[in-house]
Amino acid sequence: MTEFAASQDGPRNPLVNPLLTDFYQLSMAYAYWRQNRHEERACFEVFFRSNPFGGEFTVFAGLEEVLRFIDSFEFKEDEIDFVRSILPNAEDAFFAWLERLNCKKIKMFAIKEGTVVFPYEPLLRIEGPLAIAQMIETTVLNLINYPSLVCTNAARYRLAVGSEKKLFEFGARRAQGPDGALSASRYAYMGGFDGTSHVLAAKLFSIPVSGTQAHAFVQSFTSLDDLPNDSLCVGHVDSLKLTALQWRKELGYNENDPKFYHIHDGEFAAFIAYAYAFPTKFIALVDTYSTLDSGLKNFVCVLLALAQAGFIAVGCRIDSGDLAYLSLCAQDLFQQLANRIESKQIQASWLTNTQRSDAIHALRTQKIIASNDINESVLLSLRDQNHAIDAFGVGTHLVTCHNQPALGCVYKLVEINNKPTIKVSNDLSKTTIPCAKQPYRLISAHGLMLLDLLVPTNHAAPEIGERILCRHPFDHQKKAYVTPAKVIPLHKLVYDGGATEAVQSRPSLDDIKNYVEKQLRLVRYDILRSLNPTPYKVSVSPQLFSFFVGLLESNEPIRELVA
Repeated sequence: MTEFAASQDGPRNPLVNPLLTDFYQLSMAYAYWRQNRHEERACFEVFFRSNPFGGEFTVFAGLEEVLRFIDSFEFKEDEIDFVRSILPNAEDAFFAWLERLNCKKIKMFAIKEGTVVFPYEPLLRIEGPLAIAQMIETTVLNLINYPSLVCTNAARYRLAVGSEKKLFEFGARRAQGPDGALSASRYAYMGGFDGTSHVLAAKLFSIPVSGTQAHAFVQSFTSLDDLPNDSLCVGHVDSLKLTALQWRKELGYNENDPKFYHIHDGEFAAFIAYAYAFPTKFIALVDTYSTLDSGLKNFVCVLLALAQAGFIAVGCRIDSGDLAYLSLCAQDLFQQLANRIESKQIQASWLTNTQRSDAIHALRTQKIIASNDINESVLLSLRDQNHAIDAFGVGTHLVTCHNQPALGCVYKLVEINNKPTIKVSNDLSKTTIPCAKQPYRLISAHGLMLLDLLVPTNHAAPEIGERILCRHPFDHQKKAYVTPAKVIPLHKLVYDGGATEAVQSRPSLDDIKNYVEKQLRLVRYDILRSLNPTPYKVSVSPQLFSFFVGLLESNEPIRELVA
């Protein structure tokens, strides 16, 4: 029984179709067909050779979209017409075959989406007729490479800030086109982010949507005259503007005092207008003119006016400057004002006891949100500075994967007609490991991951309590014995085009997100850490190692040196 089935709806993106491929996939298919080899049994595996971002782990993502693609694979008439135009010498019978082509003879085994994975272990194993199994290569890689990359990037950001801070993806405007923006929102959420500013992604994927305001909104107000005095009734106050002005006077923020010349009335008006529109979700962008001299002072006046009206503001956002220092200044201002109002050093004699309590509560619960070109290094640096930031809005570096823009997954033939194959390279790390393989995760008695072991699918699985020799696939000197307390087979049959039996439902995005979080807790800290992480071991069984060495020697040419 398959673990879950692809949706009947097909790919979410209409651009995902049989022509989302490289030309040589079609030309090879024709060559296979001409030689009557197109139905021969083949086995391909998808894997990558190194972890991204200088780290030692990767989060596997994109499986659902692969399933949607192969479950709906078929050429439409206009697509076949185009293939005919680029293969003008192909026989008509080939195009008749393309018309009937689908993935009903494909079997796909996969690691569960959201699993922490490592180099050289097969994320997918695809078995089926040679031509169609080859033809889907480009699309499958396209649907896995970027999702796994951005999901891993998001997971690294989550590890950098810890579980208590909020992370929001703000990258739509910087992403590589509409497709990149949507994928980034989906897979950043999967990797550990709490929400997105991207409205379409929120609609399509049911991701919590979040946002504040832009500098342009603040700039669009030039003075308090942009707001009426008597038509901003909110909750328990008749005029939010007049109440905010009353608080400004009470706090001593007198525009005639040289100490407060920098307080910007247009910014003040903008905050009042936004609070009037969103009294329960008010967040102010406080760095348009001066965070300390204007933005924060205007903000506290408006949040206190809102509290008097019966509403608690959410917080403020800082988008420039020394984020750690400014966040600590903001926190200090909020706490000082709360203490002064509580002790009645700030009398605000017009307040009822309830309103005074609300004002104190509002000040003590304000959230500080930071943005401004944040990346993993910035998050790690801020953590070391004991900042007071509660949430981060992250855009460019997250969605573009600026530190490493490609993962490098490959799709390699490992068996043809049940015979193992190998691709030899002068660079040993690019030599493929032959045979259809099942990866097993060996777990310690403490519940932590020890290593992953690759075993040919026609060999017995490792057993709990068995002392197992594990070999490095490329270095004969590296080997170790492991006695696992638990053995987890990582591959499940996730697609069988010819099967009719019932299947389990596909996990939701939130299910996968929670699974990613649980997966990361199983990995040792030294493997996850940002600085000098420890490589995780991916080993092969002794039998596979011996076969690999023998096949490599029989296929590797021996040079003859001539003096």
